[in-house]
Amino acid sequence: MARIENGRQSVDTRSIRTISSSHIDDESSFGSDSEINGFTSDRQTDKYGFIGGAQMYTEASAQDVPPEVLRQREVKWLDMLSHWDKWMIKRFNKVRLRCQKGIPPALRGRAWLYLSGGKVKREQNHGKFQELDSQPGDPKWIDVIEKDLHRQFPFHEMFVARGGHGQQDLFRVLKAYTLYRPEEGYCQAQAPIAAVLLMHMPAEDAFWGLVQICEKYLPGYYSPGLEAIQLDGEILFALLRRVSPLAFRHLEKHKIDPILYMTEWFMCAFSRTLPWASVLRVWDMFLCDGVKIIFRVGLVLLKCMLGSREKLKACQGQYETMELLRAIEPRYMQEGFLVREILEIPVTARDVEREHHSQLKRWKKNRGELNFKSPPRMHGARLIMLAEPPRRQDLQQNPTIVIEVPQPAAQLNKGKEEKKSKKKKSMKKSQLTEEIPNPYPLLNDCPPPPPSDPPAPPPVRSETPETAPETAPETAPQTAPETAPETEPHSPHQQQAPPTAPSPTKESPLQRSTQSLSSTEQDTYL
Repeated sequence: MARIENGRQSVDTRSIRTISSSHIDDESSFGSDSEINGFTSDRQTDKYGFIGGAQMYTEASAQDVPPEVLRQREVKWLDMLSHWDKWMIKRFNKVRLRCQKGIPPALRGRAWLYLSGGKVKREQNHGKFQELDSQPGDPKWIDVIEKDLHRQFPFHEMFVARGGHGQQDLFRVLKAYTLYRPEEGYCQAQAPIAAVLLMHMPAEDAFWGLVQICEKYLPGYYSPGLEAIQLDGEILFALLRRVSPLAFRHLEKHKIDPILYMTEWFMCAFSRTLPWASVLRVWDMFLCDGVKIIFRVGLVLLKCMLGSREKLKACQGQYETMELLRAIEPRYMQEGFLVREILEIPVTARDVEREHHSQLKRWKKNRGELNFKSPPRMHGARLIMLAEPPRRQDLQQNPTIVIEVPQPAAQLNKGKEEKKSKKKKSMKKSQLTEEIPNPYPLLNDCPPPPPSDPPAPPPVRSETPETAPETAPETAPQTAPETAPETEPHSPHQQQAPPTAPSPTKESPLQRSTQSLSSTEQDTYL
């Protein structure tokens, strides 16, 4: 059996770098050279950000969703994410079904963080990533990480440039994990996992997503010795006996150990094997239902490539079989075909656990106890959530874009005070309205005449006592409401005095207003 200790090759084992080193290095080194970094500026990217390579988008490898269907799914996912705890506890089957249909691209990063439990982990460890990021790190891991940065998705626009923002964030995430779990350190297969997460979320979220995958979904995969991946290889081989007996007998006949072909599949979660559209769909289901999805994908590929006698005629030996598994036909990795086959494979989480216990007993009988005891594996997002129940505030979505107010607090207070003072001034102005001149001024209301004009004697005094009583009752009620408004603006000081005995029965509205605005002397007069 092969045993890898974080890049250190032991006497009786093989390293992960030697298992498929030619495939990884040849594929990665070409894209990391300076000529790729030089001519990518005029290259067009696909909708996933790839400028070339085998994982670039093609119509044959993916199935597009109509825009109207995509909008409807986004609305449903937004509702689920807003009430995540209720959906996970009461309607998890509906969440699983929507993950199988595919998470909308606009919400995939946020959904992955909620499914994996990384959102809760981040809220419960606020500031932990910043603390780890500020530390220098272990030099032995720093050197290894820096050598692996250019090998991760060299045809993706995020990682194509040496020292670009993608490689910088990848370095930060991997370095922080070595400080977070110093007993595990760094394993080469963690880099593509972290890179996939970084394509969909910020560095801090990607770090906590990586922590959840390494501790909950694939525990022990990246620990010294990699005993967990060897156990899962035996589990895969035992499940293959039931799913495809023909492929099982062929591999057993040629003594092809599972660790030779499934290491990169499982440790990288098929992120370096499948077309990118298929990778995203597999990850949607993997983060929802757990490692059983990874087993199902491996079983589908083995069944399709080695499950018929026509296929087996072309690979009569170990070398031919390995070459066939390294070059899987594109039609078997096509998004629609692969997802249908994954859902039809009759392998459950209970089957995986049953085989795990049986293979663990066999391991202890032949090899003794495990050197590294990993935590128990969680099969899916629901079990992860039930194992660590979140608080309601842990699931609240914080704003991702925070706009800083340009004005300081002192200026804001000044602005508020100025607004208040302006309001007060406007209120005072509204109260200080112009006085309406009284159309029927009393004697006390009339302002004194200017000194240049001598006061004219009132005409009433010049009338004879015989004519005064005849004209007063006729003119007072008739001319008062009609002629006063016309003559008042022209000569308010030359107005005649009102009659000494006005009729108390008939009052106009203007007379009522005069009474309400009069002084005490006028009240006594009236």
